[in-house]
Amino acid sequence: MVENEFDPIDRAFAEGIPIDQGIEEGVQQALRRHKRAGNPIVVWQDGKMQWIAAEEIEIQDEGE
Repeated sequence: MVENEFDPIDRAFAEGIPIDQGIEEGVQQALRRHKRAGNPIVVWQDGKMQWIAAEEIEIQDEGE
């Protein structure tokens, strides 16, 4: 199949990049909301769950 024959959704899945970017944007938005509300998050680290306090949540800058 020629690349031009992909519809936009098929192309997004084939390339993966738009989907990855959308997921990353969603994660950053959720982290901002948790931090702003003072709610901790849970991450998987060193084979176990770890609580991260709201003030320790790291958020990427918009330009990253």
